[in-house]
Amino acid sequence: MLWKLLVEYLRPQRRLLLAVVVFQLAASIASLYLPTLNADIIDRGVATGNTEYILRIGGLMLLVTLLQIVCTVVAVYFGAKAAMALGRDVRGAIFTRVAEFSEQEVTRFGPPSLITRSTNDVQQVQQLVLMSATLMVTAPMLCIGGVIMAIRQDVQLSWLIAVSVPVLLIGVGSIIFRMVPLFRLMQARIDTVNRVLREQLTGIRVVRAFVREDVETARFARANEDVTDTALRVGRLMALAFPTVMLVLNVSSAAVIWFGAFRIEDGSMQVGTMIAFLSYLMQILMSVMMATFMAIMIPRAAVSGDRIGQVLGTESSVRPPLHPVSFAGRAGRGELQMRDVGFAYPGAEQPVLSDVSFTASAGQTTAIIGSTGSGKTTLVNLMPRLFDATSGSVRIDGVDVRELHPDLLWGHIGLVPQKPFLFSGTVRSNLLYGKPDATETELWQALSIAQAQDFVQELEGGLDAPISQGGTNVSGGQRQRLAIARALVKRPELYIFDDSFSSLDTATDARLRQALKQHTAGATLVIIAQRISSIVDADQILVLDRGRVVAQGTHEELLAASETYQEIVNSQLAAEEAA
Repeated sequence: MLWKLLVEYLRPQRRLLLAVVVFQLAASIASLYLPTLNADIIDRGVATGNTEYILRIGGLMLLVTLLQIVCTVVAVYFGAKAAMALGRDVRGAIFTRVAEFSEQEVTRFGPPSLITRSTNDVQQVQQLVLMSATLMVTAPMLCIGGVIMAIRQDVQLSWLIAVSVPVLLIGVGSIIFRMVPLFRLMQARIDTVNRVLREQLTGIRVVRAFVREDVETARFARANEDVTDTALRVGRLMALAFPTVMLVLNVSSAAVIWFGAFRIEDGSMQVGTMIAFLSYLMQILMSVMMATFMAIMIPRAAVSGDRIGQVLGTESSVRPPLHPVSFAGRAGRGELQMRDVGFAYPGAEQPVLSDVSFTASAGQTTAIIGSTGSGKTTLVNLMPRLFDATSGSVRIDGVDVRELHPDLLWGHIGLVPQKPFLFSGTVRSNLLYGKPDATETELWQALSIAQAQDFVQELEGGLDAPISQGGTNVSGGQRQRLAIARALVKRPELYIFDDSFSSLDTATDARLRQALKQHTAGATLVIIAQRISSIVDADQILVLDRGRVVAQGTHEELLAASETYQEIVNSQLAAEEAA
């Protein structure tokens, strides 16, 4: 999966990678040329006292060194650009794919894991690319070229290369083999830390209300200690890798000097040749060490690549149709029909919804009420196709929602979710979310209908007053009214209010519903509610019980005929109000 990911997302950066290869190749050739020049200075200049030769070859060595530095800097620069571009593209691809996910896929991965995959995991792959761009030519070039040049200097000492390189590979390879499962465990435990931290930040009010700070602190400490423990185990293995490399390097250097000294003594080798051979052996072993760096990073990057690939390879369960249809030739007033709709979550023993059938006509208000767990929110999620019904069909203006392109479908729907969410920005930017070209008059009109005009005018800046992420700097009722105003600005054909009036007092609720009637005349309204007072004026009320529609009618009709509805009414209203 890692290789497939690199091939796909590095393809646009092939020119940068080609430049990296060229400049790294030039730097490697310069590096291989330097020990030979050094040997010439010692054997032909220093040994004979030829100052002119020393200056000439020394100047050449300075030029070669300068060339090596320039080529290395340029190669690293281009490599960094390629790595950063890869990170940008992969993060963009993950974000795009996650944006296409239905609630089912988001729930399966979990928000903390998706955040880790788009940040930490991408960073691991990015670092691998950066290291590869720096070393992918240098390491093999220095290793192969070093072997050739060392043999040219002295064949009889070459057996030291045949011994030291395999010893180094075996020692480092055994360490890396033990690190692979730890890297996989590390990413999973980072997911856990993100999940715990996210829960604590999101639920900080609940934590404080129940005085559970100590418990949550201990829970985070356990998750944090797990990550620390795994990181320390990885760190110990990494710490063992470098002494192993240095041990082989130093023993090999001592062996070259030891055996080279005998050859110098008997006149079969010159001092410069031995120094050059020692330099090439160091280059060979250093190239193996650089490959070791790569080998250490590859397992963790491979784990991260697999996790990224899981996200990119997951198709949404809610897919756009191959041949989408449109509303051409239809009234396009947002009439909603459900025909024998059923829904079951994957792996569930019982369906959440069964045989749900009704029609929400344009210009009318359809209310849905039921006890907790009766399937109201699941039913709402089927309307804008956040989930696909497992049986039956959901239709808007006579067209099955599965035959409509999602953008077209969502463009006809204004959804106010049960838990209103505001984006960081301003009141204006949140209201413009559904209709970017809305005028200021339209914004104030929507705020007025949503009973939010007064408190927005009191905010410093009015429409330009800042809103924090999630709308945490406004109250729950204000947040709910702003979410309603955002849907009203859009002016869709179908409005869906999922228990959107629960945070409003009775008087504000009544004024809002009265204003809605005038603003949404001709559109279809679907209201999910827990409070009877919010739906008494609805044109039809559906009573859900255990995923089935057990009664349907107006408030008065249901009072007379439905025991389930009567129980709900009696639990909320006094007898004289119910009458």
